[in-house]
Amino acid sequence: MPNISRRACLAQLAALSTLPLVTSALAAKEVSDVRCTVLLRSGWQTVNIGDIAHTPGVLQLFRDYLPNVEVILWSNALDRGVREMLLANFPNLKIVSGNVSSDGKFTTPELQQAFDEADFLLHGSGPSVVAASHVAAWRKATGKPYGILGVTISAAGEAASGKLSPQLEDLLSGADFVFTREKNSLQNVQDAGVTGPVLGFAPDGTFHLKLKEKEGIKQFMEENELEPRKFIVCVPRLRYTPYHKIRKTGQSEQEIARREAVNEAHAEEDHAKLRAAIVAWVRKTGGKAVLCPEMTYQVEIMRPLLFDPLPEDVKKNVVLHEKYWITDDASTLYADAAAVISCECHSPIIAASVGTPCMYLHQPEDGIKGNMWRDVGLGAWYFPIEETTGDDVAAAVVAIADDFPAAKKRIDDAVAGIETNYAANFEIIAESLKKASKSK
Repeated sequence: MPNISRRACLAQLAALSTLPLVTSALAAKEVSDVRCTVLLRSGWQTVNIGDIAHTPGVLQLFRDYLPNVEVILWSNALDRGVREMLLANFPNLKIVSGNVSSDGKFTTPELQQAFDEADFLLHGSGPSVVAASHVAAWRKATGKPYGILGVTISAAGEAASGKLSPQLEDLLSGADFVFTREKNSLQNVQDAGVTGPVLGFAPDGTFHLKLKEKEGIKQFMEENELEPRKFIVCVPRLRYTPYHKIRKTGQSEQEIARREAVNEAHAEEDHAKLRAAIVAWVRKTGGKAVLCPEMTYQVEIMRPLLFDPLPEDVKKNVVLHEKYWITDDASTLYADAAAVISCECHSPIIAASVGTPCMYLHQPEDGIKGNMWRDVGLGAWYFPIEETTGDDVAAAVVAIADDFPAAKKRIDDAVAGIETNYAANFEIIAESLKKASKSK
């Protein structure tokens, strides 16, 4: 691929976002021929299948768009079967763990070796520049290039926008590229006056998830007589994730009390809207609904908030998956659903990645990330929860029941547009990696 300016790269990206998924054979060959070693910093926690999903999504992007690039995964969140899942899907993947301090001291020799071997550091998709300190340590210790792919960027993580810290501005300015997962975040970066990197929009890496099916979930479907495309999936969420019950957070007792009060105030009205969809689906189709978690704590709230208040004639068609699972389990079930309806953001993204219609009921406390739904062409299935009634959600699920082929086309068209975006962005990423490999 010839050398092109950053401005030209961005112009190409804007043009490609309106075209079908097509790249020239020459461009595709030049991108796929790039050879270097990338250290991928990804994997934020394992109590959320979405935070797990970022990693295999980005790994799959490299497999599909830059197959000759060696990726070393740097992750400190590999419990709950995540390591095993990753290796089952990426058998040759090298994984390192550990931390590095600002003065370049490593906690594991494997991480130090990865710093020596890698030509480029990529911060993977996530709710913010989660590992900013690690990126800064890479920059200081190696002087090698780095980039950021598919993140939310704001003054307070996902939950707000505004002025960025000087440290974050400096880190972003030193990157080869910064791709945000919503256009709101891109605007935040531009408003901050960040200069230097290529700036652009790249949807959450989870949209490119391609995991092997899990036999255990196939067995779960058989045991509960879940027929493909004849059931929906619903995922609950409290306004604030009760992290104080999961790990030490440093939150004051007053802040915990405030968050719990907000949760209590909205839990019933929010989940009544999900229940309206369940009732409409069951009574319209005679099909089933599955209640399942995206986070560990949701196992405990599914029954009281979603199942128990349902009418008796509907309950008999409702199945509960009452244990936490990880991402390959979820994607296996979602692939056969008629729709996934969720107050969490990543279950619908996982559904999209397997071609299943999906709706997101966005609670304001879940931050600006929900705006990505409009950005990727799924605005018709994006429901800001305080502007949405149960009738709205019920009507949307009935519309899917009435014309599933149309719903399937909508999700397929959106995913095709996302892939077009990825293809264009990975041409830009390939340019950075070629320069990095030549500078060794």
